[in-house]
Amino acid sequence: MSTIVFLFPGQGSQYVGMARDIAEHDAQARATIEAADRILGTPLSGVLFNGPEELLRETHNTQPAIFLHSTIVAQALTGSSFKPSMVAGHSLGEYSALVAAGALSFEDGLRLVRLRGELMQRAGEQQKGTMAAVVGLSPEATEEICREASTAGIVQPANFNSPGQIAISGSVDGVHKAMELARTKGAKLVKELVVSGAFHSPLMQSARDGLRSALDATTIYDARIPVYANVTGGPVTRGPEIRELLYQQLTSPVRWEDTIRNMARDGADAFFEIGPGKVLQGLVKRIVPGARTGGFDTWTDITAGRSTA
Repeated sequence: MSTIVFLFPGQGSQYVGMARDIAEHDAQARATIEAADRILGTPLSGVLFNGPEELLRETHNTQPAIFLHSTIVAQALTGSSFKPSMVAGHSLGEYSALVAAGALSFEDGLRLVRLRGELMQRAGEQQKGTMAAVVGLSPEATEEICREASTAGIVQPANFNSPGQIAISGSVDGVHKAMELARTKGAKLVKELVVSGAFHSPLMQSARDGLRSALDATTIYDARIPVYANVTGGPVTRGPEIRELLYQQLTSPVRWEDTIRNMARDGADAFFEIGPGKVLQGLVKRIVPGARTGGFDTWTDITAGRSTA
């Protein structure tokens, strides 16, 4: 028997029309989407199904849209043979993972990700920053580059995604200086990213502070199965610890490579991406070559999964 992991994608995996085919075929999915519109007091479903893409790309829409899609896919798989023994989510996806693990209710998770998106968008407007991808350098080399570049401005690693694939984040001057240094130190690729803010950097401090009161007011249960946290890369189940790690997450690097390695160390051998896109499947293949991977994004994917139950 395989030890199955559910992985939940983060911002950047969205596309116009996602979840539409699931809603057309699944009454529970339709009910969940209608509930989301009521909870948020706005027709998120219209943006989800019809766009336009520019509107879907706005952080305050992107985050609840991806969360909603991932959640209805996980719900639709209930009763199939695909039952996770552990879960993780990339940045925003951590909230979807916590719902799947029973640590957060759907309603609370949706409200939190909408607020998180609004706060992050506002922080990006107030504290102009940027991000860049650095390919071909070790984590240690990238961290040293960021320390050296910090004379020009704030910059730090934001996502340790897979071996040799790291994102950095911070002020425009700090990131640009780090990009120059990365090129001189032999990076294979250095590319500035199109983002609305310096995510997972100290420039998100105002968003972190704004989220704290909402997290404190939210009931977070002990998780039924281990959730591997972005901040540490390790498993967590206790509600109070989950709350603190979600608070830290906004300004801390996403330790995705450690997360996947630790899951594999703890017995995981089948990794399934739950929600839009295939980004996480690609990262798993780089981190744990030979691991079984797959994804559930569309109604066709779900029905294929159910048929194996």
